[in-house]
Amino acid sequence: MNWIELNIFTSTEGVDILCGTLLGMGVNGFAIKDSKDFQEFLENKEVNWDYIDDDLMGLKNCETTVTVYLPENAQGLENFNAIKSELVALKSRDTENSFGRLEYEISNVKEEDWANNWKQYFKPLTVGDKLLIKPSWETVSENENRKILEIDPASSFGTGQHNTTQLCLELIEKYLSEDDKMLDLGCGSGILSIGGILLGAKSAYAVDIEENAVKIARENALKNGIADELYTAECGNVICDEGLRNRIGGEYDFVCANIVADVLRAMTPYFMGFLKKNGKLVVSGIIDSRKDEVINGIIDAGFKLVEVREKEDWVAAAFVPAK
Repeated sequence: MNWIELNIFTSTEGVDILCGTLLGMGVNGFAIKDSKDFQEFLENKEVNWDYIDDDLMGLKNCETTVTVYLPENAQGLENFNAIKSELVALKSRDTENSFGRLEYEISNVKEEDWANNWKQYFKPLTVGDKLLIKPSWETVSENENRKILEIDPASSFGTGQHNTTQLCLELIEKYLSEDDKMLDLGCGSGILSIGGILLGAKSAYAVDIEENAVKIARENALKNGIADELYTAECGNVICDEGLRNRIGGEYDFVCANIVADVLRAMTPYFMGFLKKNGKLVVSGIIDSRKDEVINGIIDAGFKLVEVREKEDWVAAAFVPAK
């Protein structure tokens, strides 16, 4: 398998929170290069060094970098897009600019070439009992009875390849009712809310912290035959923007959020305000090690757990208001 090297630039203070975010996304292997660590190495009085290689000396003035390696396949693309979204989210929370520039570089290949090369990995995919997800360049049988959800790999998370997306769509299919009013928090490509409308929701409001994701979600909705008046997409951060929360409003029949555990925890106080009294909440994007923490936090916020689904260390859960 080929691997892509992704270098993320941060600061000494940002290393722990960035690595914690990566772990929460299921990215378990990374390398850290930090000038502060090398300076401490140089100042170690217990060891005498006769010679230090020039390349090693170069670390003295290096920019702090966290390097991850992603497989050059569909799963790698989803991880890459998720990492980009989380870098935007970290930047928005870093009001004191403590975490460095939080930008990235890809080694070995151009980003646009990488995305194009991945077309070979994207094939029609069935999810649940009713959906078939396909990229635009693939065809399906004229006799196909499933709802066709067309999504191309782009710069936003959500092509259906990731376990968290599949788990979330399965729960949407099970718990969404005809003519539900739907809210998609952290929409990415829009796949969940578009899937929800195809499964019977009467309208959807999609929100993402990335402007590009909102643009792509709107385009994908139109590509799937969803009229503008049925699909609203807005850029913003519901955690810290009260004005956005007011614009979103409440009385939603169905709310979904497929985001990493830390963001779900931060969003938890707002879930109830978006829902009707008999509404349903589905969350996904939870790595198994954070399952109890996230689920118990939502229960403590006034919800009753209805179902948990797991797939390869990833967890999704469905809730209803407890009262």
